[in-house]
Amino acid sequence: MLGGIFLGIICGWNFGKKMEVVAWIGEMFLDVLKMLVIPLIVSSMIVGIAGLGDIRKVGKTGGITLAYFCGTTALAVMVGMIMVNLIQPGVGVELTTGVPERVAGKVSTGLTDIMKSFVSPNLFEAMVKMDILPIIVFSLLFGGTLTTLGESGKPVIAFFEGVNLAIMKMVHLIMLISPLGVFALISSKLGAAGGGDMFVAELMKIGKYALTVVSALLVHSAIILAGLLYLLTKRNPWIFFKNTSEALTTAFSTASSSATLPVTMECAIEENRISPKAVQFVLPIGATVNMDGTAMYESVAAIFIAQMMGIELSMMEQTIIFMTATLAAIGAAGIPEAGLVTMVMVLQSVGLPLEGIGMLLSIDWFLDRCRTTVNVWGDSVGCAVVAALEEKYVEGENAT
Repeated sequence: MLGGIFLGIICGWNFGKKMEVVAWIGEMFLDVLKMLVIPLIVSSMIVGIAGLGDIRKVGKTGGITLAYFCGTTALAVMVGMIMVNLIQPGVGVELTTGVPERVAGKVSTGLTDIMKSFVSPNLFEAMVKMDILPIIVFSLLFGGTLTTLGESGKPVIAFFEGVNLAIMKMVHLIMLISPLGVFALISSKLGAAGGGDMFVAELMKIGKYALTVVSALLVHSAIILAGLLYLLTKRNPWIFFKNTSEALTTAFSTASSSATLPVTMECAIEENRISPKAVQFVLPIGATVNMDGTAMYESVAAIFIAQMMGIELSMMEQTIIFMTATLAAIGAAGIPEAGLVTMVMVLQSVGLPLEGIGMLLSIDWFLDRCRTTVNVWGDSVGCAVVAALEEKYVEGENAT
């Protein structure tokens, strides 16, 4: 996987647009992963809910999961805002673009639209569009209902257990061709961006901004998330990281938490030995609502745009950015550039101009991969933490 990434960077850097010839291989690899996402989420969520047993325990586990994800997302935004205020990457940068057409089309989206995205009147349409949130909500309700049916529900649960095992076996087979898929995705994307010379030229324009984002992501990943992993689970963060590396490299190459989900689950169960019950419940939710990297990116980008435009943000306005970025990222779907919609919302919350987004899009394809990798790392750490906290809760309840 690492070889595929490095070779992809070398070829894309040197051969530029010529590498677009292998784009179809990368697209096929990404499509194969996405093909598994819907059946994997449905089966794993239903099996995970059924495995938790008592419906009251589902509520407790769900509460721990959401509390942890919301807490780490808020911490990520805080880290990003501290870094961007310290480094001030937007000072002295000249705005050279207008409002991109793709951005202007997102202006009408609001928080109510995100709330409405939790349900869908047509579940099959949601599957076709890869709208993950309605599918998770349905699977939670369906799995919870099956646990109340007694003997009648057991054959249905057994069916989905078989589906889940088959999907995970397919993931094993797909991973055999993953280095080729990763190579094609990275080389073609870098080539489409104009190769190494074009990438360096864009980096020179807003390199300080890119450095701020990457630095904040590293601080959050290596200090906060790794620290929480050690404190709450007593696991070695470095060993856990190595065991998760296949999922992280897939996340970097695909820029999609959802497409990476099958690999993330395999690493959690096979490599990090996390309870399958916790994995099947936590990771599908995390891939959709736990967006540490995305939330951080949006807060950094909003303040960067304000600095670039010479707009002084008050403490109240920065607090609004903090709250909006945290809440909006939770509703962002785990697909490439989904943060664009929520970015518009964050800017509009404090009246910042949308023209600034155009400056970010030239290098967004690279930063998107970095923040997706952090999202997946946060999902994996969160899964281990929830499993450990749940185990302590059960031990305490048994002792009582």
